[in-house]
Amino acid sequence: MKLSHVLSTLNQIEKSKFITCLDKLCSSAAPGDEVISKALSKVNRQIKDASGSEITHLFNAVAIQYQDSIREKLALSDASMALLINILTRDGNGIARISWVEQLYNREWEALDALAQQIQQDLDSNLTEDYGHAHRLKIFRDCLNVAYTNDERINRQANITDDERSILNTLAHHLKISHDEVVAIEHLSEPIKAGKQTVENCLQELRDMGVIFVNRKTSEVLIPDEVVTVLNQIQGKELADKHLLRILRVLSDAELSNVLKSYGKRIRSVSRAEKISTILHSGIAVRDMLSRDLFDEADNQNKRKERLKQLIADLDIDADKIGFTLDERIDVILQSLNTAADHEFDAISATGYKEMFDALVQNFQGTDATGVPETLIQRIRFEYELEETEEINVERLRALSITPHDVLYLLTNDEVKELRDNLKLPRKGNPRTNILEAFANANDKLIENYAALAKRDLLALKAVGIEINEADIGVKFEEATKTILEQLELDVDEELRKSINTAKDKADIIISISDDDIIIGEAKTCKEGDFAKYSATSRQIKAYVNRCENQGKRVAQVLIIAPSFSQDFIESAEMDTEVNISLLTAEGLKQIYDAYKAKRRPNFSARLLTKGGLLKAELIAKSI
Repeated sequence: MKLSHVLSTLNQIEKSKFITCLDKLCSSAAPGDEVISKALSKVNRQIKDASGSEITHLFNAVAIQYQDSIREKLALSDASMALLINILTRDGNGIARISWVEQLYNREWEALDALAQQIQQDLDSNLTEDYGHAHRLKIFRDCLNVAYTNDERINRQANITDDERSILNTLAHHLKISHDEVVAIEHLSEPIKAGKQTVENCLQELRDMGVIFVNRKTSEVLIPDEVVTVLNQIQGKELADKHLLRILRVLSDAELSNVLKSYGKRIRSVSRAEKISTILHSGIAVRDMLSRDLFDEADNQNKRKERLKQLIADLDIDADKIGFTLDERIDVILQSLNTAADHEFDAISATGYKEMFDALVQNFQGTDATGVPETLIQRIRFEYELEETEEINVERLRALSITPHDVLYLLTNDEVKELRDNLKLPRKGNPRTNILEAFANANDKLIENYAALAKRDLLALKAVGIEINEADIGVKFEEATKTILEQLELDVDEELRKSINTAKDKADIIISISDDDIIIGEAKTCKEGDFAKYSATSRQIKAYVNRCENQGKRVAQVLIIAPSFSQDFIESAEMDTEVNISLLTAEGLKQIYDAYKAKRRPNFSARLLTKGGLLKAELIAKSI
């Protein structure tokens, strides 16, 4: 979840530690930095009174100082903190209940302890110095122990400094020791603490640092995407696991085996799925893997560069330049994947994502690692470590920054091909791309015929190949309306809509125009004549307004979209003194949308929808 969205869900007390941390950094850096000074001036140097978007702007301005500050504080923490941060920064854990975080920590500790005991057995049973994997582990362990005993020798508390850590990381790189083995060996030398109290202490410390937020009402830990990025940089993690999974999906079995062999991992009688899972959970550095580990030793530099060129194509990375050197091509891959989320969310609308997700849930037939049948929901829950009681839907996935692409890459290559066939999609081309485009195109077709959809004109829809049940038209019109508004780059806030809706009162659309100001949207279809049901509509929207205002939101406008409006409806809306109402015809919204898409640099604001009365779409379209 983005920082701005996290801030909008919390009260002032829950945000206080982060704001205090940000205030100190800004005050300290402002005298020597004009950008930070200007950002502070915009909020009159009172960060506590700033809006969520202003706080986000300040955070971005002091991102470097923030990273340095957090790095210094974490350097003073013990290994249990590092273990917890590794859990919190994993995909799917950006929002989690405290009790679930405690369970994840205990599970991680048990797996780490088991690996540490296995390494100890291997070290005890290995008596040769053949520079095999066990011998390399022993070298690393001995060097780690020296780092500890150096402190004790001069009567200081045993600790690994940043300088020593950088040396040990370089040593692990050259000895081809994976991150999980490094942590396990450290656990042998200095056992990591377990237990609920350890987690509680670490969470409180992270909150005091301004790293996490705690929603006291839901007992949830929230860590914004921007902070996760900072923590990954501090940990030296260049790519999120969900993006590393994409790379592993397109590697050959032989290349996966090469990676595993480089780190002394078992490859005989190991399935492709197990190979991918082992690499994914070993913490192997992606840069090492792409520059060295996946290749045969005999492969020269040119052959390696050609392989990365093909990998860029296999990952559907659209880059102006792919680079010439090996490192440049690795940079293209990492940068493209790290910045993919926004583009991928824009490529398919929220409605298209929901339709795709529903279709996948219905048609997916997979098995887990043991061969037991598995649903898509079970796969998502397992891979993203989501709690059993947590409802898995598109809104939750979007809040966790899990894109439609991420969901499809949870499926094996064979599973996604079978799914493509079940959906009766073309076999030519990339199957994941075919699935994504199918749902993006289906929504585009509804938008093209938006006016017919609004008028519930089944014959016109059928004539252009849109097969739809009459009972579903209202929902499809609502979804198409949301898509158009999203394409106009308005903030359609599904999280807020979900939070205010009840079984009785269900708003169609909520548009956030600032941290506190919103527009409530209603999408109405009408088969014959003008839309004329003002009394019923008025009761609906006033109930929504009350619920929003009870949550501290100011309803700047109510926007009603319908095929057309009766004169009585228009006059009643204009005379209503309780709420501000704007009316817009479906054809008018489509006209605005077409004008927006036609312009190279369109100029459109949600404020254009707040004029009140029947909006003149042609004038709005001309002003874009």
